[in-house]
Amino acid sequence: MTAATLLVELLTEELPPKSLAILAGWFQKHLSNDLASSGFLLGNSTSKFYATPRRMAVVVTQVLPETADLHEKLTGPSAKAPVEAVAGFARKNGVTVDQLFQVDTAKGKVFAVERTLKGATLEVALAQKVTAALKALPIRKLMRWGDGDAEFVRPVHGLVMLHGPSIVPGTVLGIASGNTTRGHRFMGEAALTITDAECYESILEASGKVVADFAKRRATIDGLLQAEAKKQQGTLGTYADLLDEVTALVEHPSVYVGAFDAGFLEVPQECLILTMRQNQKYFPLFDNAGKLTNRFLIVSNMQVADPVHIVSGNQRVVRPRLEDARFFYNQDRKERLEARISRLGKVVYHNKLGTQLERVERVAQLASAIARALGTDHVAAGRAARLAKADLVTGMVGEFPELQGIMGRYYALHDGEPVEIANAIAEHYQPRFAGDKLPEHPISCAVALADKLETLAGLFGIGQLPTGDRDPFALRRHALGVIRILIERDLPLSLAELIKEAFAAFPKELKLADAGADLQTFVFERLRGYFADAGYTAQEIDAVLSQRPQLLHQVPLRLAAVRAFARLPEAKDLAAANKRVLNIINKNEEIARKTVAPDRALMNEAAEIALMDGLEKLAPQAEKHFKAGEYREALQLLAHIKPDVDRFFTEVMVMVEDPAVRNNRAALLQQLGTLMNRVADISKLAA
Repeated sequence: MTAATLLVELLTEELPPKSLAILAGWFQKHLSNDLASSGFLLGNSTSKFYATPRRMAVVVTQVLPETADLHEKLTGPSAKAPVEAVAGFARKNGVTVDQLFQVDTAKGKVFAVERTLKGATLEVALAQKVTAALKALPIRKLMRWGDGDAEFVRPVHGLVMLHGPSIVPGTVLGIASGNTTRGHRFMGEAALTITDAECYESILEASGKVVADFAKRRATIDGLLQAEAKKQQGTLGTYADLLDEVTALVEHPSVYVGAFDAGFLEVPQECLILTMRQNQKYFPLFDNAGKLTNRFLIVSNMQVADPVHIVSGNQRVVRPRLEDARFFYNQDRKERLEARISRLGKVVYHNKLGTQLERVERVAQLASAIARALGTDHVAAGRAARLAKADLVTGMVGEFPELQGIMGRYYALHDGEPVEIANAIAEHYQPRFAGDKLPEHPISCAVALADKLETLAGLFGIGQLPTGDRDPFALRRHALGVIRILIERDLPLSLAELIKEAFAAFPKELKLADAGADLQTFVFERLRGYFADAGYTAQEIDAVLSQRPQLLHQVPLRLAAVRAFARLPEAKDLAAANKRVLNIINKNEEIARKTVAPDRALMNEAAEIALMDGLEKLAPQAEKHFKAGEYREALQLLAHIKPDVDRFFTEVMVMVEDPAVRNNRAALLQQLGTLMNRVADISKLAA
């Protein structure tokens, strides 16, 4: 059997640009995995996907035309089984009873049969495997076309299936396979014959003027954009998402420069950037200070000597979009933000939680309370919270919802609001996504925390919790936002108190469930992931978070202290000793229920007296370090008491018959456990 390269290409109508690469990648993965598991691939086989606006393709190397025959031995019923059972086993496997033989197994002698399964052929199997791979794609909405029953994300008009130079016959989605594909709509040959699967990419590019390799096309566009931006003495800003989308919209890219009337730059640049990127797929150019210029780059699907018509056409198209943005901006500024707040009473936030106006009042109450706790201007925080959602009822945000908060800041400054309040309106949405920047000013932090905590408390209170991979209200993102603000802005706020205040902001008539404990657990689950991403081990994280520290800004210091402690030569033995201490305390019901001070008068062993002396010496020092936030120093003090701990467990029996002595020794260990676990539960390091 001779292995060859396999090509499967689907020709379609324009595929969804934002998911093109994802769909093609899944197609490659499922098809190549299926071929491998079926025995069609040699060990050095590789695969690659190709994707353009009108095609998805997979090329797999080292594919066999058929799989090897499979020889197998099947065991059946016991040698003592009824005749009918033995006959049924033979019949099931297509042999007679005389062809069966007996083998020894762990359960005794059983009947067995040997058979050979004929290998599968690519001609028979490929169409089925392609169909299965297409059905496995993550497509939310399928389309149906023509008179058939075939369904796909877009109508399919062509199918290429080649093994080396040979067409693999088969039908997929109602289309019979062949070796003909299509080139670029205007610059390439309309019909292209693929003579060999290995020539697919080169034939498409040379004769079809199609760059089929998505990654290559993306890199080409990126290089052209960078070169043109440099030529124009401009910069491109952040554009990775748009680059992916534009790559999925063209087959043979070229980049040209367009411009618009500089008078439009009086509109906030975020509005112009959004309309150019989102609606027109242009790449705005910025100066070296990051300020928008009146030039933009166009990625065209046409390569022409004189692009004047392409450029003028795009400039003509973008102008009304920019005019709309200027109109909304000018109209919105005719009414103060404050005057718009009452309109939020007509905007439903959630049918169980009321309107946006009711929500704004809750957020304002919570923001004021948080600002007081931070020692910042609670009046300004409350006002910022009341104005924060007013831009939702402006024309600009109605047209471009992505600008909420951003436009509120511009309008607040136009109204004469203080800069801190205007900035808080924009920043209270932050962080919007992983890695996004955080609010800067304490007032902004107060409003951002209030906005997120109100969302979390309200939705937890009505039972709208995330399930599995479904999180329609982005509660995981809100929880992570709270975590990041508290930790990375070093805010000394108690999580328990914040959650308590958040639930208190809701009126009793809403009858929210008492979900504060569940919400706190939810936040701590996100906290574990946050610190795991920061590089801490599960044991280190568990040692700190198992104690449920409420001041999250101190957790990084505690984790650093635990990591430093774990490097001490005494750490392993102390962690094991602490685990033993906790077990003893938990078994002593009287001590486990309350804190009891050990009594020296009941001590008659030198080792327990020495441990008592060591504790009395170290405890004040450790407490001093703990209160000062010097967690590393507090933990490292434990190394000094290790000899006393070792001696105690060597020489002293805790579980003696005398209850008074037994409880006193348990109380001494309880005091030791308190000292050891003040910063973290170091017994977790013994796991």
